[in-house]
Amino acid sequence: MTATVGALFEKAARDLAADRDAAEARRDAQVLLGFALGVSRAWLTAHMDQAADSEAAAKFQSLVTLRANGHPVAYLIGVKEFFGLTLRVTPDVLIPRPETEELVEAALERLPQGESRKVVDLGTGSGCIAIAIARERPAAQVTAVDTSSPALALARENAAALDVVVEFLQSDWFAALGGRRFDLIVANPPYVAADDPHLRQGDLRFEPRAALAAGTDGLADLRRIAGTAPKYLHPGGWLLLEHGFDQAEACRDLLHNTGFAELVFRADIAGLPRIAGGRLLTPDSPSR
Repeated sequence: MTATVGALFEKAARDLAADRDAAEARRDAQVLLGFALGVSRAWLTAHMDQAADSEAAAKFQSLVTLRANGHPVAYLIGVKEFFGLTLRVTPDVLIPRPETEELVEAALERLPQGESRKVVDLGTGSGCIAIAIARERPAAQVTAVDTSSPALALARENAAALDVVVEFLQSDWFAALGGRRFDLIVANPPYVAADDPHLRQGDLRFEPRAALAAGTDGLADLRRIAGTAPKYLHPGGWLLLEHGFDQAEACRDLLHNTGFAELVFRADIAGLPRIAGGRLLTPDSPSR
């Protein structure tokens, strides 16, 4: 007998609830079922009594099994919403997270609408930060860099799909930028300690380790970026960094010790410190 849409959903929600919060399990089941059937969540709600296509039902069961084994929903369906945009994601890139939207908000506050400011996004991954900034500030000249060729290919695809202009370069942080200078540098670098047990838990097990871990204390890349950024900023330019919830003080010291002033800090949606930034005001900064 062919199962109904509702029966498939309820069984999947029960199976997934074994290892996660019941509300999260139902949300995951709904997203995966809609993907397998090729329908919206609203359609699901209105058609729970309808018989499910057997091929789609089999696909759904496979997806639920993968999710139960820990595979992230975003990788299973291949897309993730970020700052009102739908982006394609693969295991080659980190999954965009809500807290990173705060980094975009902080950047937009420092980019006047209609003005041609130069911005660089370091370690762009899926392109989420650079694309969101370019979408909201079309007059800005946005560059995005990453060391990963597959990540850059995906970021370019996302920018093209959203009809957003971003320059993408393969670069180890600043290495390929030559003598260029910017008005704003943004980065969501790796900031997890290499031996952090969270790297072996949940979605993080399936995300690229190189985009997550940064040395024994998680600060290796933050140090490198903060120490090098002044050479690539115009005087008065801003550096904005996403960091771990317990790294705000360390980032404050890094920014202060490398010539940044007017330091700013921003919490994520959970109220945890997540964004640190500063303005380059050192007297020996090169002229614009």
